Amino acid sequence: MGRGDLTNDEWTRLKPHLPKSGQRGGRWASHRRVINGILFRQRTGVPRRDLPARFGPWKTAYERHRRWSPDGTWDKIFAALLADADAEGRIDWSMVSVDSTSCRAHQHSAGARKRPPRVPGKRSTPRQHRPDEGLGRSRGGLTCKIHLAGEGSRRPLSLLITPGQWGDAPQFIPVMEGIRVGRRGGGHPRTRPDHLGGDKAYSSRRNRRYLRRRQIKHTIPEPKDQRAHRKRRGSHGGRPTGFDKTIYKRRNEVERTINTLKNFRAVATRFDKRAFIFHGTVTVAAVRLWLRT
Repeated sequence: MGRGDLTNDEWTRLKPHLPKSGQRGGRWASHRRVINGILFRQRTGVPRRDLPARFGPWKTAYERHRRWSPDGTWDKIFAALLADADAEGRIDWSMVSVDSTSCRAHQHSAGARKRPPRVPGKRSTPRQHRPDEGLGRSRGGLTCKIHLAGEGSRRPLSLLITPGQWGDAPQFIPVMEGIRVGRRGGGHPRTRPDHLGGDKAYSSRRNRRYLRRRQIKHTIPEPKDQRAHRKRRGSHGGRPTGFDKTIYKRRNEVERTINTLKNFRAVATRFDKRAFIFHGTVTVAAVRLWLRT
């Protein structure tokens, strides 16, 4: 077993959620070896053609990731691991925080074909496909942004990929809607944390109205301009927002979650041309974090 490969315990937790072999199209090559190759590329950021020979042909690892990203296989594995973790009491629902991080896009991530991609073997469009491919331009070049919600143990619960220039507040509700942790015994998935935290970039009437409607307690600071505007309106401006400095200190947990995700070099710098492939790359990194004890 090489550095960064799946341990026996991690493989035992992951194996039941992988696609079964022997279906139409022939048998899969060894899942464990190929996934270790995918993880090696995620961790080091090397070009896929430079994958060490111990992981098998580089194209096998590429095709496996290329197939499992658009059809939602990685998303299903991620959801299954979340359900297992919740059943074992390993999700800290006491404080869930939202935040975003910008990723510099490498020049290799540009130049995707304009025509819509298709899921291999099907005629449907990939689940996470974006016409803009999640790339935005800034003075520094091409950028991409990862929006996420992280639980108290510094692991992600929901992920969203957008162009780098997109704001945080408009993506708040889609990120929150992405929190759906299933239950082993059936029933409705859990979607509401005990408390939610965010920085002042997420302070807006729309977001606060959404949280009140769902009865989610939250700690989001109010920017000075919004506070002044509320006071100018007098009684029509509404009540002041509550803010607890002690609870707000826990918001560093989501920032540490982002730092852990960016330990994967293929996440810190985007090399993938397609947005749904990069979404699969970030999801694989999240799966790796949830496999660790």
